[in-house]
Amino acid sequence: QVQLVESGGGLVQPGESLRLSCAASGSRLSINGMGWYRRAAGKQRELVASITSGGSSTYADSAKGRFTISRDNGKNTMYLQMNSLKPEDTAVYYCNAAIRPGSSSNFRAYWGQGTQVTVSS
Repeated sequence: QVQLVESGGGLVQPGESLRLSCAASGSRLSINGMGWYRRAAGKQRELVASITSGGSSTYADSAKGRFTISRDNGKNTMYLQMNSLKPEDTAVYYCNAAIRPGSSSNFRAYWGQGTQVTVSS
């Protein structure tokens, strides 16, 4: 059974940093593209950053210059380093990944349970 588990959220003050992690577990996984999404209260979910299996990344305009996405393919783990956090970054952050379990011939999208990030003074 495939699972994505996020960690690293919390309460920080404006200007501070957080590092989110997303670990995929399961048997004989092949992982393609991965991404971080967020949903703020009363708003739609939005893509924050994404990364290919080869390490190419893209960012939402709101994340450019402050957030860095990375992954460790050997550990099946993705990260989001968030610096210079702002109150408007407050949201539940979700990881997403295209995964093919060893027993399957197809990739499908998996989601983590989300981790709360709150930026407030």
